[in-house]
Amino acid sequence: MAAKLKLSSIPDDKPVKLSVELPPDVHRDLLDYATVMEQETGESAPEPAKLIPPMLKRFMATDREFTKARKSLQQPSRLREPDSKNA
Repeated sequence: MAAKLKLSSIPDDKPVKLSVELPPDVHRDLLDYATVMEQETGESAPEPAKLIPPMLKRFMATDREFTKARKSLQQPSRLREPDSKNA
């Protein structure tokens, strides 16, 4: 029986570079996820770092409380002007 993964492809977008540290077990899980994706799609396994953005995006998109709270914001964060004190 084939697994039904939540991710089926990795979009090709211009990224914003971030540096994060992951616990070793999370990194191993990402490697395993990439391997399962490779088996499911027949394409080469993506780099673990390429899995993180779509996973975060899907997580936030399916978080009902976040969606409700975000709607209560006056402006979405991506549209806010930079804080003049920090600019």
